[in-house]
Amino acid sequence: SGLTALSTLMHEAGHAAHFANIKQPSPLFSQERAPTSVAYAENQSMFLDSLVGDAAWRAKYARDVNGNPIPFEIHEEKIRSTKPFEVFQLRSMLSVSYLEKALYELPDEDITAEKVLALADEIEIKIQGGYSARPLLSVPHLVSDEASCYYQGYTLAEMSVHQTREYFKEKDGYIVDNPNIGPTLAKAYWECGNSKPFLQIVKDLTGKELSGKAWVDALKEDLEAHIIQEKKEYEDMIEKYNNEEKKDDNNEIDLQMTVKFVDGDEIIADSSKSGLLKACKEFEAFVATRS
Repeated sequence: SGLTALSTLMHEAGHAAHFANIKQPSPLFSQERAPTSVAYAENQSMFLDSLVGDAAWRAKYARDVNGNPIPFEIHEEKIRSTKPFEVFQLRSMLSVSYLEKALYELPDEDITAEKVLALADEIEIKIQGGYSARPLLSVPHLVSDEASCYYQGYTLAEMSVHQTREYFKEKDGYIVDNPNIGPTLAKAYWECGNSKPFLQIVKDLTGKELSGKAWVDALKEDLEAHIIQEKKEYEDMIEKYNNEEKKDDNNEIDLQMTVKFVDGDEIIADSSKSGLLKACKEFEAFVATRS
């Protein structure tokens, strides 16, 4: 879906922002392998894709072709249909890691197809309370050698995302369009590359050891209270957006780089000629003629 594609785009943009802002004397500080950890890398990307679910972000950026924002009623419907069940996502993530742990603990003589299947069923029932809609053994990380002992990194990263979001909300009161977040993340999480371990950078920024408390607090939040807070942030952003001056050429974004939109050999737009925002508009028009 478009929402999944958007989340993926934001996720990968998080990786891009991270690796593009590593400032170390060697490229070895910015590669994906050890000592870079899964949790460290995914912390950056998952923080950015978490914005897609925020009411304030959707109020400003989830707009139709006429510039109208997504109605809050649609956002509320999404909250009511998913938030009460978010704990199952956590349990699902834990199940993968616990199955992998159990597999590694099996004596060699017990490693049979029947035993592995039974073990997967046992873990699902024990942790998730029943069989999963996504069978554990369909998770590719479990059967791919390069992704072995990998999946727990996602759980650790999600813990860090919630802890980092909590830090910014307590410090600044808001996250979406907060001008302090980019420079803060660049300094605390990105510039060091893998010269600092994951647990250290989280503690250095948030002032706390990594824990699941912020995540658990989010899961325990009352549904109606959450909707009230989301509606307030949605309405505040709508008001802020309506009060902003329309961007013009004098508000051009300078990324200190040239961005080209291309289709094969055809250059659709070039920011060095028209500026980034105009180049984006030219690309939008190009896509519109193709749809």
